[in-house]
Amino acid sequence: MAQDWSELIKFTHNEDFVIEKIRLKQSDVTVEGEFELPPLSKLSNEDQIFIIAFLKTHGNIRDMEELFGISYPSVKNRLNKISKKMEFVEVNPPAERNEILDQLYKGEISVEEALEKLGGER
Repeated sequence: MAQDWSELIKFTHNEDFVIEKIRLKQSDVTVEGEFELPPLSKLSNEDQIFIIAFLKTHGNIRDMEELFGISYPSVKNRLNKISKKMEFVEVNPPAERNEILDQLYKGEISVEEALEKLGGER
């Protein structure tokens, strides 16, 4: 599977593209439409390998230094470079936000508490 992604990245030269058809192997169900790839799959092979290694080492930078033969600043710089390529993941999903607003509306929490729970959103 990883080799498939590698070939796809080579084929597309890291240019943006969309997937228009997906087929599930086990059930042979096909869905057509326009689908974007998840952010991690848009990274280069090297960046994907680096992130997988980071996860496998549980974020231990010393292990990353040893594994890749690079210094602490190099690991941090690489992680910063990769993170800049990634879209922001919302940490306060709409369902949670709606629940907080419902609590505020019902008078169960104060405006200050709601703002704190929402992370200072306005």
